[in-house]
Amino acid sequence: MDEWTPPVAAGKVIWHFSMTLDGFVAGPDHDLSWMEGITGRDGLVEAYIETLGAVIGGRRGWDAFPGARPYGTWDGPVFVLTHHPQDAPPADGVTFLDVDVAEAVEIAREAAGGRNIEVHSPTIGAELLARGLLDQLDLHIAPVLLGDGIRLYDAVGRDPIRLRNLLGDDPHREVDLRYEVVR
Repeated sequence: MDEWTPPVAAGKVIWHFSMTLDGFVAGPDHDLSWMEGITGRDGLVEAYIETLGAVIGGRRGWDAFPGARPYGTWDGPVFVLTHHPQDAPPADGVTFLDVDVAEAVEIAREAAGGRNIEVHSPTIGAELLARGLLDQLDLHIAPVLLGDGIRLYDAVGRDPIRLRNLLGDDPHREVDLRYEVVR
């Protein structure tokens, strides 16, 4: 597998998630206990924080973790899309929006000041992807099979969406993974 390179603050809209090998970003009811004991690459979180200008998330995720900040400590602007902003409890640095996803991206882009916008919602990310408003997917695959929960991408009946691998010299090469079953 080719070496990971840190993100660059280039005003990109990035769908960013850790996910299980079978494609889940959370368990049922947004449970994240599967992430306990999972280790990430040294400096990974810091690299993303350094390039981050704004975050777009969804109301279901926000309600599951009210007041939680991206990466635990990042204090930039967060935009939560909801059809009911009036019943959202206020939170510092969080703006609840009832707008189209394209408008949410423009609002976040202005707030990000040329830095990257991260999308932390499977449904919003899928909508941005379908509408051509997403620049990049940054995924971190955890060595876990969950079997149930919230999928990163769940678009039954849609045509395949081709992606280009940004690591290595062949943008169409599949990524090889090899894991041993822990007993």
